[in-house]
Amino acid sequence: MTDPVPAAALAAVDPISVIEHRVNYSETDQMAFAYHANYLVWFDMARTEHLRRSGFTYRDMEVAGTFLAVTEARVRYRQAARYDDLVRIRCWAREIASRRVIFGYAVERAETGELLATGETALVALDRQHRLSHIPDHVRALLRPIADPVRL
Repeated sequence: MTDPVPAAALAAVDPISVIEHRVNYSETDQMAFAYHANYLVWFDMARTEHLRRSGFTYRDMEVAGTFLAVTEARVRYRQAARYDDLVRIRCWAREIASRRVIFGYAVERAETGELLATGETALVALDRQHRLSHIPDHVRALLRPIADPVRL
């Protein structure tokens, strides 16, 4: 039996993280389409897992005194996700600077690969007093920005 590959080593191989999520009934509107605001929740889920897979967590950063706050969010809806669809959410770092990181996202129907939505979020680093701060150097080193794999 082989030892599991550390999360940071996985991120070094593939800088795009992937999660899957089945659209719940509670996430749909009257037409059985996924309600538009849920895409932002799915982005958050994917981003959280992307950070974990990169070798650190939001909790680790917050304990160390750095908080990431969303300052911008953008979603481009292409096709509707529907109740009981299994969706795949991909997340990657698009840009990283000393105080800000921008993540990109693609939501696809898992069974067919059909692109349902794309988007991005920008986050800034804050300290414990909620003042603008810096993203720790070790975090910036782990988040390798890449070119968008899909057209946002």
